[in-house]
Amino acid sequence: MDQVTVKVNGIETKVPADSTILEAAHIAGIRIPTLCYLREINAIAACRICLVQATGVRGHAAACVQKVADGMEIQTNTPELRAARKTTLELILSNHRMDCLSCDRNQDCELQTLAREYGVDQYKYMGSENLKPQYERSAPHLVRDNSKCILCRRCVAVCGHNQHVAVIGTNERGFDTHVGSAFDMPLNDTACINCGQCISVCPTGALSERDDTHIVWDALADKTKHVIVAPAPSVRVQLGECFGMPIGTNVQGKLAAALRRLGFEKVFDVDFAADVTIMEEGTELLDRLQNGGKLPLITSCSPGWVKFCEYYFPDMIENLSSCKSPQQMFGALVKTYYAEKMGIDPKDLFVVSIMPCTAKKFECTRDNEAAAGVPDVDISLTTRELANMIKRSGIRFTDLPDEDFDPMLGVASGAGHIFGATGGVMEAALRTVAEIVTGKPLDNLDFTAVRGVEGCKEAEYDLAGTKVRVAVTSGTENAFQLLEMVRKGEADYHFIEVMACPGGCVNGGGQPHQPGEVRNFHDLRAERAAGLYGQDKDMKLRKSHENPFVKELYDTYLEKPGSHKAHHILHTTYVKRKVY
Repeated sequence: MDQVTVKVNGIETKVPADSTILEAAHIAGIRIPTLCYLREINAIAACRICLVQATGVRGHAAACVQKVADGMEIQTNTPELRAARKTTLELILSNHRMDCLSCDRNQDCELQTLAREYGVDQYKYMGSENLKPQYERSAPHLVRDNSKCILCRRCVAVCGHNQHVAVIGTNERGFDTHVGSAFDMPLNDTACINCGQCISVCPTGALSERDDTHIVWDALADKTKHVIVAPAPSVRVQLGECFGMPIGTNVQGKLAAALRRLGFEKVFDVDFAADVTIMEEGTELLDRLQNGGKLPLITSCSPGWVKFCEYYFPDMIENLSSCKSPQQMFGALVKTYYAEKMGIDPKDLFVVSIMPCTAKKFECTRDNEAAAGVPDVDISLTTRELANMIKRSGIRFTDLPDEDFDPMLGVASGAGHIFGATGGVMEAALRTVAEIVTGKPLDNLDFTAVRGVEGCKEAEYDLAGTKVRVAVTSGTENAFQLLEMVRKGEADYHFIEVMACPGGCVNGGGQPHQPGEVRNFHDLRAERAAGLYGQDKDMKLRKSHENPFVKELYDTYLEKPGSHKAHHILHTTYVKRKVY
């Protein structure tokens, strides 16, 4: 790649010729503050926080969009620039409700961080003192408060650019400009898929997940309830970030220890249900391949994707696997298999899942009950909500010993762990299906062609003479493009894995917040996924069908994968939804 030489604050630096000033400064070790910019998502230069001085540029340049030129001299930290940024921040705060102490994003807010750094006078331009909360609570996963919105439009960009649904945008003009749905209709009346990507990119407290921790606290205090908890695969490589640990650190042992100290009666692992998902989904794939069923088979683990399919591809609902997601399978097994084993009335069991995903909150409300009148999962908490519970309990997370999950529903294979990364479900399924079809162990369990954070990946495998074409996609914009090709006959696959969030669950809408300056220069998806693949690589048990607890489940309770009983407990149906 061609390079040019620039000077950043007097320091000569070589940078790629197509770099922006923001990128060039980063290479030179200089941080330029931003609020609205997100790499590959939102580059509109609206907030004017990243202004710099550069030779050859008239006036101040927006570093996030201005390209460098050979010999350019850039100043990022002059008194004039600092004063300009401070004034901009003060103007933003003049229309921002400042109840920072009680705000969900207190000490985790990009606006608050910059205001502190630049020593702003929050009352210089009066206006915010009379602002009232502007809550929108119609959706099951999200709360919006436009009194804290700074109109950075990150949420608008990610909803349209990455997720295709574009159910939010800017309404009205001037001082009345605000983010909302068309005609300010309730979000729950739109084609929102509950993915929460808007929450994960919001720099302030304008968007947050619906906080359900009080319901869990009440359940834990209820002596008549047996409260069971289980985290998803990716939570173990995300939770540590909430406690200052490096991105991608695997904290599985401390996670189990923390959940136990919060008072949960049993601490299981949703990864066990991921192994069960592979048994059911793999059986479904083989049945469709051998008996002329509807192809391609499309995975159903991601509730955001399933809802997207119901809205935008209702004609392809029959392609969806009828398997419940691992979350719902886990809850269903707790309230049937586990309840019978332990002699507990399912109505006395309270199941909590810990997910990197806000769409799981919606999924809990789906009409797929494991037992009469009893939902599969009672409450789904995000990784962030769990971190808040741990902090509120006074648990010193980083000092905890490493503990194991409880047995029976708590032992999983490496195949279950990699569900958290895009391509993980596909790879786990291929490990099992390939050995069932060929009747012999695989020489290599790593299906690297379906790994990585690219938007779409495809591969072809020879399974005992049968050519199986597979595709993996994440982010529902990518899924839309791929499924459109399938719909038009321009692409032909047997098996497709879709995850609603770009990169899969490691980039879910309920993940720990990371500021723009981290998102712009770190690949969070790859770093978190590396923790899951590293755990899988070091395990002896790496195949779902070899999990001894899964074998026992089928031998003693479900009979066999795909049985009538398994279908009753572990499978579901879908509905066709109309886009407003």
